[in-house]
This record gives sequence, structure tokens and C-alpha cells, in this order.
Amino acid sequence: MDLHALNIFKSVAEKGSISQAARDLNYAQSNITTKIQQLENDLQTTLFYRNNRGTTLTSKGKVLLTYAENIFNLIEETVKVMQDNQIPQGPLSIGSMETTAAVRLPSLLSKYHHEYPNVDLNLKTGPTQQNIQGVLHHELDGAFVAGPIDHPELTQKTVIEEDLVLITDTVHPPLSSIKDIQTRTLLVFRSGCTYRAKLEQWLHDEGITPNKIMEFGTLEAILGCVSAGLGISMLPYSVIEMHLQAGTIKHHSIPNPYGKVETIFIYRKDTFIPTSLIKFMDMFCEERNAFEHSISIQ
Repeated sequence: MDLHALNIFKSVAEKGSISQAARDLNYAQSNITTKIQQLENDLQTTLFYRNNRGTTLTSKGKVLLTYAENIFNLIEETVKVMQDNQIPQGPLSIGSMETTAAVRLPSLLSKYHHEYPNVDLNLKTGPTQQNIQGVLHHELDGAFVAGPIDHPELTQKTVIEEDLVLITDTVHPPLSSIKDIQTRTLLVFRSGCTYRAKLEQWLHDEGITPNKIMEFGTLEAILGCVSAGLGISMLPYSVIEMHLQAGTIKHHSIPNPYGKVETIFIYRKDTFIPTSLIKFMDMFCEERNAFEHSISIQ
């Protein structure tokens, strides 16, 4: 099979348009069309439905796209294997929840960058579900997410167990039950965030419908709006500890099973693990062990 034609097919499938694929690949549209037609002739099947709005994959086209993604992922992995000489180097993409990136990762990333300067470390923040999909689709080498995760293609390592708390402005009265907040606005990360899911599940189990939900893209925005009295949120205690000490917000305990969540690190089972990722995982395990030891002797 012509890998060049397969790559063109993959681009058209992902863009949903021959013209867009031609712009991205810097080819003439006629060349794109010819390559797709040749591929369809070779495979003796129709890969796209053509319409005025672009292209749509046929059932056979969807099957081929899955194989094409696997083929190019395998080629990329082969290059990594051949280039890996047990010295951490090259690109390393790590995903993380916004909260973990803000509290747990700064010292780890600084230490890793100092020890392995030849690694092009890239951190991408997002909710748990987004990070899981990033790892599954080979967009991320690994990710810090809320666990546990039960997926046959993923390996997980526990990083830490977090205590979740409700947070309000400082003048909010003590909470005797979850019903005390049913008229308040929920300030949450976008869908896919485990903390949001736990809060919504708790409300659902208590038969409470949120008065209003506001989505935010950053931790700072949520904390600022909670402090200003706009609404309430649910976050790990470690994330808001400094803000409590500063007296800008107030926290309220949460009953189990809603008040606990694990932070785990996930990566694919079926791909080559580069030395850069091995060293990264070794380093965060050392950081975790040092943190647990400091807690145990206090």
C-alpha cells in the first residue's frame, strides 16, 4: 500500500474536506483527488461520500482510518525505538489536570528539566476525560488524571490520594448538609472533570438539582469567583490550602465516598516506553515517596 496516499487519505478524513487537506499538505486539490481515487481503485471500495459541504467517510473509510492511525502510530513508535539510546532526549508530552499542574508538578517539572535538558518536555492541561483520550490517541505519552481508571489499553500508577472539600466565600455560614447549597451557583471545570462529576453525583444522589452551573477553564478563575461570592466549588484540599491560610476562601468537609479521589498517572500498555518517560515516572515516584515519608514522621 502507498503510504503517501494513505497519509493523504488520513488528512482528508480528519479535515472532512479535500480543499482543507490540500491547504494543510500544500498540494493541489487535483493531486489530492487523484491520490484518493487511486487508493479507492487499489482497495476496490469507496472511502468517501462527496457532497457540497466536503467529504464524509463511508463505513469502509472509517475502518481504513482506524488502520491508518495505527500504521502511522507504529511508524512513529519505530522511529522512537531506533533513536532511543537510553539517554533521555527528544519530545515528551505529558497531560495533567489543572489542579495537579498547579500544586503537584512545578517542582517535579523544574527538577526534571534541570536533570534532562535534552528532553523537550511539553505539559498540556485539561480535564481527566480529555487527558485519557489524549493518551489513547497517542497525543500524550502519559497523563495525570483522577482515578481509578479501568481501561484495557492503559496502565496506571497511583500518585496520591486527595481529600476533596467544598469551598465558599469567607462569609458563608457553616454547612449542615448538601441541601444548604442547593440555591448556590456551582463553579466548575468543563465536562470531563472528575471533581465536577463527583459534585454532580453527590447532588443527584441527594435529589438536588443545581440552581445554575458556570464552567471555567482555569483554577485561578474558579478560586477568584468563589472568593468574590459568585458561587461554590469542589476541589482538593491541597489546591486551596494556601488560599485558606490567606483567608480568601472557606472550606467545608465532604462525607465519603464523595470526599476522596486518587490522582494517578496513566500511559499506554502496548507502546514502547522511551527512556525520557521512564525517567519521568521514576522521578515522580521518588517525589511521592519523599512526600509520604515526610508526612509519616510529622
